[in-house]
Amino acid sequence: MSRSRQPPLVTGISPNEGIPWTKVTIRGENLGVGPTDLIGLTICGHNCLLTAEWMSASKIVCRVGQAKNDKGDIIVTTKSGGKGTSTVSFKLLKPEKIGILDQSAVWVDEMNYYDMRTDRNKGIPPLSLRPANPLGIEIENKFPQKDLEMMFHGMSADFTSENFSAAWYLIENHSTTSFEQLKMAVTNLKKQASKKSEGSLAYVKGGLSTFFEAQDALSAIHQKLEADGTEKVEGSMTQKLENVLNGASNTADALFQEVLGRKDKADSTRNALNVLQRFKFLFNLPLNIERNIQKGDYDVVINDYEKAKSLFGKTEVQVFKKYYAEVETRIEALRELLLDKLLETPSTLHDQKRYIRYLSDLHAPGDPAWQCIGAQHKWTLQLMHSCKEGYVKDLKGNPSLHSPMLDLDNEVRPSMLGHLSQTASLKRGSSFQSSRDDTWRYKTPHRVAFVEKLTKLVLSQLPNFWKLWISYVNGSLFSETAEKSGQIERSKNVRQRQNDFKKMIQEVMHSLVKLIRGALLPLSIREGEGRQYGGWEVKSELSGQWLAHVIQTLRLTYESLTALEIPNDMLQIIQDLILDLRVRCIMVTLQHTAEEIKRLAEKEDWIVDNEGLTSLPCQFEHCILHSLQSLKDVLECKPGEASVFQHPKTQEEVCQLSINIMQVFIYCLEQLSTKPDADIDTTHLSMDVSSPDLFGSIHEDFSLNSEQRLLIVLSNCCYLERRTFLNIVEHFEKHNFQGIEKITQVSMASLKELDQRLFENYIELKADPIVGSLEPGIYAGYFDWKDCLPPTGVRNYLKEALVNIIAVHAEVFTISKELVPRVLSKVVEAVSEELSRLMQCVSSFSKNGALQARLEICALRDTVAIYLTTESKSSFKQALEALPQLASGADKKLLEELLNKFKSSMHLQLTCFQAASSTMMKT
Repeated sequence: MSRSRQPPLVTGISPNEGIPWTKVTIRGENLGVGPTDLIGLTICGHNCLLTAEWMSASKIVCRVGQAKNDKGDIIVTTKSGGKGTSTVSFKLLKPEKIGILDQSAVWVDEMNYYDMRTDRNKGIPPLSLRPANPLGIEIENKFPQKDLEMMFHGMSADFTSENFSAAWYLIENHSTTSFEQLKMAVTNLKKQASKKSEGSLAYVKGGLSTFFEAQDALSAIHQKLEADGTEKVEGSMTQKLENVLNGASNTADALFQEVLGRKDKADSTRNALNVLQRFKFLFNLPLNIERNIQKGDYDVVINDYEKAKSLFGKTEVQVFKKYYAEVETRIEALRELLLDKLLETPSTLHDQKRYIRYLSDLHAPGDPAWQCIGAQHKWTLQLMHSCKEGYVKDLKGNPSLHSPMLDLDNEVRPSMLGHLSQTASLKRGSSFQSSRDDTWRYKTPHRVAFVEKLTKLVLSQLPNFWKLWISYVNGSLFSETAEKSGQIERSKNVRQRQNDFKKMIQEVMHSLVKLIRGALLPLSIREGEGRQYGGWEVKSELSGQWLAHVIQTLRLTYESLTALEIPNDMLQIIQDLILDLRVRCIMVTLQHTAEEIKRLAEKEDWIVDNEGLTSLPCQFEHCILHSLQSLKDVLECKPGEASVFQHPKTQEEVCQLSINIMQVFIYCLEQLSTKPDADIDTTHLSMDVSSPDLFGSIHEDFSLNSEQRLLIVLSNCCYLERRTFLNIVEHFEKHNFQGIEKITQVSMASLKELDQRLFENYIELKADPIVGSLEPGIYAGYFDWKDCLPPTGVRNYLKEALVNIIAVHAEVFTISKELVPRVLSKVVEAVSEELSRLMQCVSSFSKNGALQARLEICALRDTVAIYLTTESKSSFKQALEALPQLASGADKKLLEELLNKFKSSMHLQLTCFQAASSTMMKT
């Protein structure tokens, strides 16, 4: 047979999957020229021609039948085009099992069902609603039953049993099922659960197309009958069809009447029991609420209340209203109890959050969370003031306890107090000596202990207070099931109360700072606040070491508060307090240093080393270095802190105190130099015997006179000017002290003034006797320059003057070799000046007198030549110019012989000048 058209081609099907008897629409090309041209239609290998309805050459409607294959092509055969092809496929889904009591919109093929009474689980009633395959995947019974019973003793694979074991069921029925199929099974279970929840609505939705098709069929039959006029012959055929259908329905009802009746009765009984159970819950609820409140099971009470409220909150039954009113009374009492517990102090953050959630779930009026925040704020302030009152009372009750405290330089250091976060108590452990145990708490000043206790108290309360506010802001305090309107209301409250909470934090910070200022800086608080924040009534001020300890405590407190993410503007007041305490600590430490330096005079031992120095300059430098070292942490700027020298007033005060320290030591040296001999204990004096330059005649019990002490102080002054003061100024500069130039200038000026004054005093003491002995010595024995014998040598007065100069040399050399040139130069100046004056006062000289004078002047000049200065050279020159010139060479030769004779006879005495000369040449 010849074909005039192309073979049919299926290009689409809708839907592309479904259970048997699903109505589908097939679309394609060349699907026939008419209904009679369509001679074949198969889907998944099943002939669907019987249900096919040709619509056009591109559309056919039919129902999918029972097929063996799960997925297959759609093949259309026509007379004009022959057997066609398909570019799409259809997936056949397995139909769900419909129970004997399940509603269905289509006729159910009962041939695929089995009698449950033949199943091996004999204990299951025949009318059980248990589906045969709840997972919707193929069951494979391959695992031995006996092994399962041994593995799951006392359990069951029946999912309607109380002892149902899911593992047993899966091993028994699906031991070889793949993971992907098990995932499909989970999807099937979810679908079944959703269908059960939808109930009759799902039934209607599922059979909606069937209802429409039935309606269309009945309408078509009715129209056909009317057209044929058969309703006028032997009665209405539609009426007869209706009677047949009603009869079929009655017969079906009769068949299942007993079963359905028992089902309705069971449902009625079950509903009655449910109603009774609901009423029983309400009747017993007031008593149960009281019992659970006594046991503290507030969660149970809240859950029962919510349940009762949802069931009976709007009831019109009088009995229910009465019992529900009793419930409301008990709940109101619970609200009051929880609010009292919430506002009770002290309380943990966990309990506060718990009570707030309870009150939120109970819809308590007002804002309990904010009330709790307010109560916690008041409690914190109360604790802070109580802490202060307790320490003030203890201080007044034990006045001896605030006597001068233990110095931090001693054995017990403040480091033993530890960091604030780790300090639990100031008491020492029992393993130490009992004397320390009994006195340790007295060694820490009350005000220091108060600051530690106060900061520890704030750090113990404020974190929970801050966390409570954060939880209030983000809503985590309240129940997760709170209504949206409640959340909106709380958000409004948060915005309104942000300023209130900020004021609370600021009040706590201000109280903390003012209480500490009242204890440590009472002059920095207002006059009207002295009673509230002060009242310590202590006369002595804390030492710099204790103030430094307090500063460290406050710094740790600031770090802890910063870690809570409290805004810096709220903590700035603490930074201001730390700055004031740092400045005060520097002032007190420098004042204390000045006091210690003032007492250094008492520690002078007058033991001189080979450089002519005592230990006093080193003690002075060590004292200042120790003070600066104690201020190292105070001067250092921590993150967020300002420099202590940022204010000009502070710079000026610190500079003045530094100058005062220098001047105090200078005054100390002056006092030592002028102290009477009776006030000086020098029996312990000893020289440095390792020095080869010292005289062996000095022994240990040698007593120092005022002149020797003057020399020692003078030597110390030279060392201070040359090294010590410069080192101290360098340390000041290293610690960022301001006004270094002023400190250096003023200190050096005062030191040089003292040095010059002491030097002049010593020269006066030593030079005056020598100068005063010259004139009597010259004119001893009625000596006359006009009438004298020829010179035979240097007279004794000059030798005596030289011996006195040598004694001065020895005294100075014993103390400090470096002072010898300075002292002897001034002594020689005084002697030469006096000698020049005496020569100039002589009216006339004889020849012998002139030669004698020239001999003595030259002898003195040549002997002390290394100590001659411009002034002394000028004096000797003036003295020689006052003498007549030598007339003959014999006189010059005699002068030279007498000079050599003098130097030879005085060689031993003049050795000191030669040794000094060689030493000076070496240097």
